[in-house]
Amino acid sequence: MQSYEWYMRRLRAMSPGEVLWRVRNRARQVLDRPLAPLRRRPPALWKIATAEGAVWTVRPEAIGRELPGVGGTPDWLPQFADWKAALLDRAERIARNRLTLFDLEDHDLGPEIDWNYEYKARRKTPLKYAADIDYRDYAEVGDCKFAWEPSRHYHLVTLARAYRVSGERAFAQAVVEQMESWMDACPYGLGMQWRSPLELGIRMINWVWALELIRPAGLISPVKEPRILGCVYRHLWEISRNYSRYSSANNHLIGEAAGVFIAASYFAGLKHAPAWRREARAILLREIARQTYEDGGTREQALGYHLFVLEFLLLAGLVARNRAEDFPAEYWARLERMFEFLCGMVEGGEDAPMFGDADDGYVLDLGGGRPSPRELLAVGAALFGRGDFKLESQGPAVARSGADGEAEANAGAGFSEQAFWLLGKSGYERYGRVRIQADQTRIASRSFPASGYYLLQFGRRGSADRVSVLFDCGELGFGPIAAHGHADALSFTLRAFGRDIFVDPGTYDYFTYGPWREYFRSTRAHNTVVVDDRDQSEMLGPFLWGRRANARCTRWEVNDSGATVAGEHDGYASSAPDGGIIHRRNVSLSRTEGILTIHDELSGSGAHSATWYFHLAEGCSVRREGNRFLIGVAGRTLTLELDPELVVTMAEGAEAPIAGWVSRGYHRKTPCVTLIARREWEHRLVILTRVQMQFELDTSDSSEYRQ
Repeated sequence: MQSYEWYMRRLRAMSPGEVLWRVRNRARQVLDRPLAPLRRRPPALWKIATAEGAVWTVRPEAIGRELPGVGGTPDWLPQFADWKAALLDRAERIARNRLTLFDLEDHDLGPEIDWNYEYKARRKTPLKYAADIDYRDYAEVGDCKFAWEPSRHYHLVTLARAYRVSGERAFAQAVVEQMESWMDACPYGLGMQWRSPLELGIRMINWVWALELIRPAGLISPVKEPRILGCVYRHLWEISRNYSRYSSANNHLIGEAAGVFIAASYFAGLKHAPAWRREARAILLREIARQTYEDGGTREQALGYHLFVLEFLLLAGLVARNRAEDFPAEYWARLERMFEFLCGMVEGGEDAPMFGDADDGYVLDLGGGRPSPRELLAVGAALFGRGDFKLESQGPAVARSGADGEAEANAGAGFSEQAFWLLGKSGYERYGRVRIQADQTRIASRSFPASGYYLLQFGRRGSADRVSVLFDCGELGFGPIAAHGHADALSFTLRAFGRDIFVDPGTYDYFTYGPWREYFRSTRAHNTVVVDDRDQSEMLGPFLWGRRANARCTRWEVNDSGATVAGEHDGYASSAPDGGIIHRRNVSLSRTEGILTIHDELSGSGAHSATWYFHLAEGCSVRREGNRFLIGVAGRTLTLELDPELVVTMAEGAEAPIAGWVSRGYHRKTPCVTLIARREWEHRLVILTRVQMQFELDTSDSSEYRQ
């Protein structure tokens, strides 16, 4: 249970309007409690069907007109055979109740899935009035993400896709049986599965796709129809009266509205569906502009949530278009800019750089689980005709220069399974017609000034000569609580040779391990400077920030020899008697010399300490020569030169204090090397850091690189 102090801090972050809304909302929940048993009864069809008398009125075209026929083999898609084999293998395991729940890989959930069980903590979750459950209280529910994950029902779509491509009715039957099992175990308004409107929205999207994919099997009998429709109706009704608002109106609100819009578009025969659809549509049109910057970046300052929101907005937009009720051009233009932002983040390496929170959340399993940035960009390439989004087509093995000066590629190379299920054959053909311009095979420095991110880059996409530096000069996070931001102002990441070198260590946890949650959000968990062992911004709770650093870009310059960016922030201003400490950082990348230079200046009255952190990716090895460090990765070498006045220590997999870790997923962490350089200073301090990159293959024995 959250402490009294936490509640008071949270209250102080709210506006008077939000306080009043929350009081009213809680009062309604109290009044709803005695009515809940009545609402658990399956509603009569005449009460929830439209005036036209429709019962199972669905709009199958809402999720696409080009779904593959049952057991059909699209011979136009060379990749299909491999996808089918992997899909059927996963579906067989899912049919035996083996699911992957974050770090619980291929986990056996038993002969029957217990929908009110937290499999990581190995405990039952309470089956009581949902509004009374504190989902953040680990003692009561375990980690809520583990409790919710099976009930998002991603795996039902995997089973349904397996039925569609194989024709094996057992997969379709498993979908229906698991839906019935869930409805038996999770009556309306009771337990964790009715606690969060976002979870309801995600579940509805997965139900829509799963039910449409198995519809040819004819398993939804007149006996099953009323129960399913009644449960869908309760989901949409519950979300529509509990939309997230005020400081909670972040990615949750977009997910809730997308769930309502998609389900109300598909279950078109439900009473109130048109009104719910109109309301959800209005929310989506408003929130795509409110929660993203003009340059396409996420206002939550977290790439994981950029992907999450992008998927919701993409699916809702496609549903609207398929229904011939398309969203306006402004919506699609902003969505295209979101794809542009994502493309910029991905093109410099095999992995996208991490920044801000990430909890591995996604919307639909239309491939191998959570879609990768490249899989989503393939959808964007077909939708917007953008050759620069065809990242998988631009490696040196397939890209070539045509006689017309354009770079051509294998027509379908890079077309993703996600794109196949969403866009079908016509999408594949559009993707193949998209041409890659010659200048799109190289990566160039680019800025996203509204969101505060700057990419210093050179090289060819897909090649080992590429270098990409991401510099963070943005806000802490979105809205009054900045829930998913990290204290990472003026931090940087470096990818060279297509590999991660200096990384943002990630997120790791939300609810289970408090000290680890604090560490991964802290300034010391980022490649920047800590003054007086303090964070730049003030943590008040796991998803709550108080005083925050104000960062701004002061210089951005790109020329033939490279790029330079400079910024400053005031996060340590209160450390000096006169409130004057400022951190200024200048980052330059020389394309001609292959050198990254970082120039830090700290100014302020009084005596202070400063600590630099350099977090290396888990694949890197280090050899030390004084304050010169030889970093080995994939047979290549970088040289990090630190100021000789700095006292440098190295940490790897340490827990007291926590240091030397990288997390690539929720509840997953791996030891890595972190260099920690410290110095005392007064009034003004200037420190120069250089990274020299080697572009010739290192044939020396890699065993000489010792940590």
